[in-house]
Amino acid sequence: MERSIEARVSHEVENWLRWITRWHPATHRGRSRICRQCLGSPMIASAGLAVDVPHVVQHALSMRMKIVIEASVDEYTELNLPLLAFELNLHERRQSAQAYRPTEGLDPEFRGLDLDPQPAADAPYLFTFSELADQQLADQQPADQLLAPGSTANPAELPPLTPEEKAALTAEIALADEFASQVGRRVCAQLTQERPRLLAAVAEYVEPQVQALLADLESTLDSPLWPRNP
Repeated sequence: MERSIEARVSHEVENWLRWITRWHPATHRGRSRICRQCLGSPMIASAGLAVDVPHVVQHALSMRMKIVIEASVDEYTELNLPLLAFELNLHERRQSAQAYRPTEGLDPEFRGLDLDPQPAADAPYLFTFSELADQQLADQQPADQLLAPGSTANPAELPPLTPEEKAALTAEIALADEFASQVGRRVCAQLTQERPRLLAAVAEYVEPQVQALLADLESTLDSPLWPRNP
């Protein structure tokens, strides 16, 4: 591993700190579902961003930490878990046959968010990104015609895994999960060290904008029971 987990976390924190200086509250309709990546995340809690911080700000950090964990696990898998690495590479080659994948190539702060906003009754969609992602084109290369990495056989013609291979693959998956948990704990520990910088950035760039929104909302609220201005 070229860099330690802690160094990678610090690097992504620096990226997040640069991003937060350009953050502004969104004016479009918010998400309608709970984000499973951020709700109850130990990484968000370790960073001190679990309370009174907009979800988009939390999400931008949690997705960057997810990248750190996934990259570390991928490297560990390639070096130490050959069966699992083969299966993952085969799955990736099959996935590459998809005609359109709108979730790829997004900046970290946008990954894991809903592809499409909620539809409006007076503005129906001609199509949605989700529909395009699921659509299978007629000229798409069938997945079962992809060659497995390092193999000249058709994956559809590969023999099924033997009981011994299944047991070995299960053991490798357990090792990968355990390694991911270890990396996650190290990420949380490093985020605890980075917490002062994270909170300072929230106080400087996020809190004033949130307070301005609240003040604007309060100034526009009206009720029949409230006394009107003369």
